[in-house]
Amino acid sequence: MADTALESDPASAPPQPGDYDFIVVSNRLPVDRVTVDGRSDWRRSPGGLVTALAPVMEHADGAWVGWNGAADEPLEEFDHSGMHLVPVDLSAREVELYYEGFANATLWPLYHDVIAPPEFHRTWWDAYRRVNRRFAEASAKAAAEGATVWVQDYQLQLVPAMLRQLRPDLRIGFFNHIPFPPLEIYAQLPWRQQVLEGLAGADLIGFQRPGDAQNFTRCVRRFLGAQSRQGVFAITDEDGAERQVEARAFPISIDSRHIAELAADPDVIDRARQIRHELGDPTTVLLGVDRLDYTKGIPHRLKAFGELLEDHRVSVEDCTLVQVASPSRERVEHYKTLRDEVESTVGRINGTYDTLEKTAIRYLHQSYPVEEMVALYLAADVLLVTALRDGMNLVAKEYVAARSRNNGVLVLSEFTGAAEQLRQALLVNTHDIDGVKNAMVRAIHMEPREAARRMRAMRKQVLEHDVKRWSSDFLSALQESR
Repeated sequence: MADTALESDPASAPPQPGDYDFIVVSNRLPVDRVTVDGRSDWRRSPGGLVTALAPVMEHADGAWVGWNGAADEPLEEFDHSGMHLVPVDLSAREVELYYEGFANATLWPLYHDVIAPPEFHRTWWDAYRRVNRRFAEASAKAAAEGATVWVQDYQLQLVPAMLRQLRPDLRIGFFNHIPFPPLEIYAQLPWRQQVLEGLAGADLIGFQRPGDAQNFTRCVRRFLGAQSRQGVFAITDEDGAERQVEARAFPISIDSRHIAELAADPDVIDRARQIRHELGDPTTVLLGVDRLDYTKGIPHRLKAFGELLEDHRVSVEDCTLVQVASPSRERVEHYKTLRDEVESTVGRINGTYDTLEKTAIRYLHQSYPVEEMVALYLAADVLLVTALRDGMNLVAKEYVAARSRNNGVLVLSEFTGAAEQLRQALLVNTHDIDGVKNAMVRAIHMEPREAARRMRAMRKQVLEHDVKRWSSDFLSALQESR
């Protein structure tokens, strides 16, 4: 597996084992910088990954390796919320080339079925290699002898093999949070072999869906020439030793108990009532919650709703669509164009159908705390998830977890990972605008008994398969992988 993407610096000595038995490696540290009383401080990030892994780290004497989110800001290691944090420094130039460039303008569109055209630049690839090397070296330095290291997501696909070269004693897992593309699409990547070799440094590679694991295995057979059987393939390391690598699906989930508890909070329930009143107490509230990303199918959703108003199948007096579109990668050109398109469409529809008392679409281009999001879930009769391609889509699972009265309807794109688990949703092909429109109308008019039956089955799935079970399943399989 000798390759320029993975070569070690010959001048550097192998790192000595560190002190931590369990290492998580991700692009970002699990904390966000906040200002309290005029002073800068840290707050634990609210994401499900942090919720799932923080208790494991506390129990296993763990450390988290990641970037602090600010360019040109070197930080020393520090402890927070029971976790030891190992910052990896990035310059502004590296953020531009490695993160905004290769990760989000090359890999992201490529892995999402080329919904937007990926760009291939050698300077971006060089930065990606350098930064992955830095993450690998920081992880190797922190890991104790025989430690378990879990690398997260597409920004760090070279880390497993780099880390194995530095520390062959480690047990290494990798989880890909986004889709993995079919061979015919992945083949476009000029550095396809190097990326596969990087991933194959892991003992266990996790994907959201069985189809993603199958796509990866096909690519490994084609571009690495490895033989595989039931997702297990053999890799020969630089020392000539043969090693087994397994690729499997481990569908990620949410902290469903926490969402359900918030949904039962009287203050959150009161806020949900207030939201409906502020919207003019419509008969039906439709809700979309997304990052403002071209993979989420927001223009398709708006088009479908606008046509329903035009066809008089719904009216602004009875039905309102709330679209939360949290800011995302606003320095990237595709995202600027998408924001202009979405805001133009919202303005056109509202200008055509609004009355003095009622608004067709309430558009919110901002992020909200989880308590406000749960109140929105409770206020909404229908959640619309119309992604064009999505690894999982945890918003769908959050909505289901919040519906403790087993009411509400989920309209869900079949191109999401969640569609394979939430089969009782109204599944749609986002590209079929008429089909999306029909599903929206069906959701609006669904009999309460049918809605309850569907929601009850989905809630059972989400509550039983939460994010802690996801991490436990993966780490148990990783321990058995050798």
